[in-house]
Amino acid sequence: MAATTREPGAEEYVPSTTDLRRLRSAAESCRGCSLWHDATQAVFGEGAADAEFVLVGEAPGDQEDRQGHPFVGPAGRVLGTGLEDAGIDRGRVYTTNAVKHFKWERRGKRRIHKTPSRWEVAACRPWLAAELDALTPRVMVLLGATAAQAVFGAGFRVTRERGNVHAGLNDIPTVATVHPSSVLRTPDAGREEAMKLFVADLRAARREAGRAG
Repeated sequence: MAATTREPGAEEYVPSTTDLRRLRSAAESCRGCSLWHDATQAVFGEGAADAEFVLVGEAPGDQEDRQGHPFVGPAGRVLGTGLEDAGIDRGRVYTTNAVKHFKWERRGKRRIHKTPSRWEVAACRPWLAAELDALTPRVMVLLGATAAQAVFGAGFRVTRERGNVHAGLNDIPTVATVHPSSVLRTPDAGREEAMKLFVADLRAARREAGRAG
C-alpha cells in the first residue's frame, strides 16, 4: 500500500559536497523516510566519477540490500547483457537507484520487493540530485516507471516515451526504458523480443552519448 503521509525528506542528511565517497558514507545515516528501518543498509550508486552514462533504477532488491551494491541480482545480469549487446562499456557506467533503501514484505522466508511510494521517491530525490551534481555524464538512462517518474513526474509513461531523448535533471540528455526486471518477468515466448527492445533503447542512449561528445 502506498504511503498516505509525506516523508520528512533527505535534505538535511545530504552533505554539501561533490565527493561521491562522502555522499555514499552520509547516505548510511539517512533517515529521510522510514525505509531505512527494515533495510540492511543504504545502497548508494557506484561507478566511475567520469562515467559517460548514469543508469537509474527504482530501488535496491534483496541481493542488493544484502551485498550493498546496485544491480548485483538477477536484474543486474540482464542489465549487463543489455549493455554489452548495445556496445556500452560497463566501465563507463555509473549505476544507482531513485530510492536507496530496500522496500519489502515477508512471504514465508522470502523478502518480496515492494514498489516505493511517491512520497518515498520524493524523499530520496536529494540523493539522486547530489549524485548528478558530482557527475558529468553525457546521457542518463532511466530504468522503469519509478525512476522515470522521479525525474519527469507522475504523468510520464515509459511505454509511450521509451527510447526517446528528453532533457532531464541538470539538462542531461535522458532516455527512459523498462527496468531489466521486466524482461525477466516477460513470459518465455516474448522474452527475446523484450530483450531486443531493451537493447534498442540502450543503443539510442549510446547514439545520444556520441552526439553529446
